[in-house]
Amino acid sequence: MKTEKKDIVIIGGGPIGIACALEFQKRNWDYVVIEKGALTNSLFNYPKNMTFFSTSEKLEIDDIPFISNNAKPNRDEALEYYRRVTTSNQLQINLYETVNSVQKGAQHFTIESSKSTYISNQVILCTGFYDIPKMLNIPGEQLNKVTHYYKEAHNYTLQDVVIVGASNSAVDAALEIYRKGGRVTMVVRSEHIGERVKYWVRPDIINRIKEGSIKAYFNSEIKSIEDHQINICTPDKDIEIPNDFVIALTGYLPNFDLLSQSGITLSDDKKAIPNYNPETMESNVQGLYLAGVICGGKETHKWFIENSRIHAKKIAEHIESIKE
Repeated sequence: MKTEKKDIVIIGGGPIGIACALEFQKRNWDYVVIEKGALTNSLFNYPKNMTFFSTSEKLEIDDIPFISNNAKPNRDEALEYYRRVTTSNQLQINLYETVNSVQKGAQHFTIESSKSTYISNQVILCTGFYDIPKMLNIPGEQLNKVTHYYKEAHNYTLQDVVIVGASNSAVDAALEIYRKGGRVTMVVRSEHIGERVKYWVRPDIINRIKEGSIKAYFNSEIKSIEDHQINICTPDKDIEIPNDFVIALTGYLPNFDLLSQSGITLSDDKKAIPNYNPETMESNVQGLYLAGVICGGKETHKWFIENSRIHAKKIAEHIESIKE
């Protein structure tokens, strides 16, 4: 396996990884971005008809204009924008390459990937959180009818579909599948639809539930999944309902294994927030920086593109101050 020397290795090729690459390229630093999937892999795996909560200008990086047909851009427009930013600026990005380990040595980092070994002075971790779903940990979750991701509604037409969760992704999936002719049931642990659901969508799902178009069990959990039914625990009683598919949209987690293996410590509470300096974005490991959603630990709603774009500039300015 070949060994490459770089000033900086950026792990994660999402919008924030691209923003870091732009900042470093402007300073003529020798960097590389390593992404385990497609460019902006998390966005690529979003539902096909997803619309962002943010307006297009708040998704822009490095003051490069993001023009969309509507005030709030959709998934395809975002993919095109970040692809254009990457290709037009000829950013150095290696796709479909998985980072297996990050080791801090006396004078540099050693990064082992599925394709190469890298030696670098600094490492930026901006791997997001969309790759590791929160599991239900119940019998039957391993069945082929169960998924933790939702792409589109067509294959659920005329099917009995259970959606677990009440976040933006769960609500979007429930409404789309219902409107494509699926028989939708939602199973929600809390007592109502999530407060963070997009303000123009929340009334829609509430009204569909009230009129009975979508069935919802609140304060309820799935106990087990079987080939042709699911078993639900509700406040009144345990029930069985016919079922063809289960879409468990209960959230996702950062790659805590990579964080810990790299030497980054996490808070002791349930939030598991990584240890870093918010002024410089440097972690407790000197030379190892965090950027983007990963900074929030399990609080994955805290950081998103529009409020973490500034991380790239903070990191670049700190590294530049060290070089001086």
